[in-house]
Amino acid sequence: MYASHRRAFLVLVVLGAVVLAVVVSRGSGPQTAAASSHAEAPLISEDPRADNTDLYAFVSPDRPDTVTIVANYIPLEAPASGPNFPAFDDSVRYELNVDNNGDGEDDLSYEFRFKTVTRNPDTFLYNTGPIDSLTDPDWNRVQTYSVTLVDGKKKGKGKAKVLGENLPTPPDNIGPRSTPNYPALASAAVSSIGDGIKVFAGQRDDPFYVDLGSIFDLAGLRPFNPFHAIPLPAEAGRDAVARFNTHTIAIQVPISQLVKIPNTTIGIYASASRQKETVLRKDGTKDGNGPWVQVSRLGEPLINEAVIPLGTKDLWNRVDPEDDAQFTSYYTDPEVSRLENLLYGGVLAPIATTGRSDLVAILLTGVPGLNYTGPTKSDLLRLNTAIAPSASPSRLGVLDGDFAGFPNGRRLSDDIIDIELRAFAQGYGPVLAGALGLPNLSPNNQLGDGVDANDVPLLTMFPYVGTPHQGYQVP
Repeated sequence: MYASHRRAFLVLVVLGAVVLAVVVSRGSGPQTAAASSHAEAPLISEDPRADNTDLYAFVSPDRPDTVTIVANYIPLEAPASGPNFPAFDDSVRYELNVDNNGDGEDDLSYEFRFKTVTRNPDTFLYNTGPIDSLTDPDWNRVQTYSVTLVDGKKKGKGKAKVLGENLPTPPDNIGPRSTPNYPALASAAVSSIGDGIKVFAGQRDDPFYVDLGSIFDLAGLRPFNPFHAIPLPAEAGRDAVARFNTHTIAIQVPISQLVKIPNTTIGIYASASRQKETVLRKDGTKDGNGPWVQVSRLGEPLINEAVIPLGTKDLWNRVDPEDDAQFTSYYTDPEVSRLENLLYGGVLAPIATTGRSDLVAILLTGVPGLNYTGPTKSDLLRLNTAIAPSASPSRLGVLDGDFAGFPNGRRLSDDIIDIELRAFAQGYGPVLAGALGLPNLSPNNQLGDGVDANDVPLLTMFPYVGTPHQGYQVP
C-alpha cells in the first residue's frame, strides 16, 4: 500500500509542476506584499459591505521608508452588476489599526468614513454618459471619504486628527462606454494627504487566489485528489476568486510614524463597525444611533475562516485582539491538522494535533528573531519594518527563506493557502527546520491547492492592487 502511494505521489509532484507552470503563465505581475476571510461568519456573511475579506501589510517596494496597508471589503464582487454597483457603506466605520508596543491594543487607528451623493435622482442610471474624470457630471453616484487618525483610542487618549476630507473614490469599472480609461480614473483617486501619507479607496481586482470550490468540498486539494479519503482524479487547481473584484482601502505611511522605538515590529488589524441601532425611514433612508459595535475584524489570514469554530465566529469578530487568549486552544489543538490527518492520512506523515506551540508563535505572538511582539496573544498581522523588501520574492515567503514575506506581514503575492496548509501539517521546509528547528515532515511540505498566482497583474506602485475586472468583458 505504501509503495503504491509513493509512486502516485511522485506522479503527483510532476503534475504539480505542470500546474505551477500553467498558473504562472497567466502572469502574476510584479511581486509586492496580504488575510483571507470571505463571508467567514454567519452574521457578517449577511452584511457584505462591512465584511473584511483580506488584510495585507508590507514595506513598500518602491518607497522602502514607508509601510503599505491594504484592507479589502465586500467579498466576491461580480463585475457585471447594475443598475446599482458595489460601494463602501456610508453607515460603516472602516478602520486600519496599529499596535506598536506589543500589548494587543491599537495605538493608532486610521478611520475611513464615506459619503455618497446622488446627483440626479430622476434616472435609474449609475452614469448618463462616459465618465472621463472624477468630477464628470455624467457620474451619478459619487462617493467621497474622510480619513481621521485616532491616537491612543483604546488607552483613553483618543486624540483625533482629520488627515483628509472629501477625498475622491473612482467609479466602478463598468465597461468601454462608461469607463473608457479606467486606469487613469483609478490613478487620479490616489490622494496625498500630507506628512508623506498616501491613501486610496475604491474598486480593485481581488488579489486573493484560492481553489474555494475544492477546499470547501470536504477539504479537497485537486492535485492531491487521489489521496483524499473520498478519492477523485487529480486535477489542476482552479482559482475561484479569479474574475471577481473587491473594494480596497489602502494607506501608505512613513515607518517613522508607525513604530515606537526601539520596537521595529508593528501589529495590524482591520475592522468594520456599525452603530448599535439602525432606524429605517419611510422615505427609504436610514439613520444610525448609539455606540459603535465592531462587526468584522481581520489580522492573520484564514483565522476566522478555518481556525475558529462555527459557533464562535461572530463572537470572534466582535472581540478585540487583546482579548484573544481565550481562543488559544483552537491554535494549540487545530481542527485543520486533525482534518489533514483524517482525510490524507494515507500519504501524509502523522501531524501533531495537540500542543502546537509553533502555531501560537506564528499566529498569536510573532516569531522570536523575526516579528515577535511579546507574550500577549492577539490576532495581529505582524510586520518587522526593519526587514527590507525582497529583490526576489517567493510566493512561499518565510518557508522559502524570503523573510520579507508571510508570516512577516503579508504581501499581495504571498500564497497564503499553501503556506498555512504546510504549517498546519508541520511541513515547514528546510529553511525553518534549520533556522528554528521546526518540523519538516514530508510529503507534508508539498501540500497546496494548485493555485499559485493571481489572475491579474499587480501594479508596481501604490496602491499595488490590480485593475478591477470590467463588467462588460466578463463572460
